[in-house]
Amino acid sequence: MSVNTTVSISGMHCGHCVSSVTEELQELEGVQDVSVDLNKGGVSVVTITSASELDPEEISEAVAEAGYTVAGGA
Repeated sequence: MSVNTTVSISGMHCGHCVSSVTEELQELEGVQDVSVDLNKGGVSVVTITSASELDPEEISEAVAEAGYTVAGGA
């Protein structure tokens, strides 16, 4: 069974931003896929597919490690 978690991330502007966030999120345990709907200069929507529920705190930390901020709740 896979679980989809959707988060909104502010501050992403380009493909490099997408790569950075994707790379950090894929390092979380159980993550199978990361899909980013880039909204340049606005809030981008990221869908994370994982084997089990992810800790919102871990998601926020991974996003912060890439240099961005989760907008609203994870």
